[in-house]
Amino acid sequence: MRFPSLNMQILLGALLGVGVGVYFHGLGAQHPTVSTGLYLSNLVGTLFIDLLKMVLVPLVFCSIAVGIANLRKHQQIHKVWVSTLLFFTFTMMIAITLGMAASLYFKPGAGLHIDMFANAMQSFEAKQMPLSEFFTQFLHGLFVNPFKALADANVLAVVMFALMLGVALIMGGERYQHLLKLLEEALEITMHIVGWVMRLAPFGIAALLIKLVSTQDFAMLSTLLTFVLVVVSTTLLHGVVILPGIMYAVTRKSPLWFWRGAREALITAFATSSSSATLPVTMRCTTQHLHVKPEIAGFVVPLGATINMDGTALYEAAAALFIANLVGVELTFAQQLVVFFTAMLASVGAPGIPSAGMVTMVMVLQSVGLPAEAIAILLPIDRLLDTLRTTVNVEGDMITSVVVQKMTAEKIT
Repeated sequence: MRFPSLNMQILLGALLGVGVGVYFHGLGAQHPTVSTGLYLSNLVGTLFIDLLKMVLVPLVFCSIAVGIANLRKHQQIHKVWVSTLLFFTFTMMIAITLGMAASLYFKPGAGLHIDMFANAMQSFEAKQMPLSEFFTQFLHGLFVNPFKALADANVLAVVMFALMLGVALIMGGERYQHLLKLLEEALEITMHIVGWVMRLAPFGIAALLIKLVSTQDFAMLSTLLTFVLVVVSTTLLHGVVILPGIMYAVTRKSPLWFWRGAREALITAFATSSSSATLPVTMRCTTQHLHVKPEIAGFVVPLGATINMDGTALYEAAAALFIANLVGVELTFAQQLVVFFTAMLASVGAPGIPSAGMVTMVMVLQSVGLPAEAIAILLPIDRLLDTLRTTVNVEGDMITSVVVQKMTAEKIT
């Protein structure tokens, strides 16, 4: 009998993880079977995440540097830069507009009493960070000692150094070809290691989903049902309709073709809730299944994993309007524009800041005078919603790679 493909194994692992998680949730956290199962799930899931993180930094560093250097061979570096950044900005603006429009129409949070969340808010200490301080820290975090950045897995700083190294390789020409060859070989062997790690993916994803589903507070989800539905539906609309629709309009590639090729990365992103941890899988799918040239994918995907956050931007904008409704504040059009641009800046800057999700969400709230402590209301549902927005973030990176390759295809052969 033919053994299922890795793609099918990952899908089966995800379904098994959800099923076992629902079963464990029904038994209760105190049941001996659940305790043992959660311990094993945590062990396997943590091992899988750690393996992905192990190859993350060398993959980002080598792929960005090699991608930049090789793009110069085709005289396309400027066009790829511009196309990538414009597409990132365009799709992020669509995502934020979609999230805010749905929140303004359905008004989640209106009628709920904030007193019911008093305990959660008392146990949460919001970290205050004005916009000016956030921007200063963001810029400061871009340029650090490269060895420290590599050791600390500071992805944004690694990306910046790799970009500069790639440009230096271009300027040096033939003189630095031996270094470029070394980086290309390092990238090849890193991708080979990624292939080994992916053999554990069905087990790791199943374990992560068992832990996620079995530990969720579904009572809180029902209390915040309107907000959850608004975020889930708009995120799915962006990920299932808008992004594939834009890709089809530009490349004439079918969404089904994309989802078949991207399935491994999308399921991994859903299970890990981390664009960075998923990056090795994203690179593998983009180059091997979606057939994007390595020099394009090597530039777009790692950069996208640090600054292209459609799902996060949509969520933070919608959450700000949700909290405004909850506390009875009517935001003016000018304040809504502030939320729009602050959510975009916060989602771009998130990877460079400790406790990024909490700090950047507080910044969005503070930009229009909303109580920062109200972020505690979102904590019980954040983990579940994070899985979906991370999946859309990763999808956006892969679709950008496909679109950018098409937009620059006339000269890249």
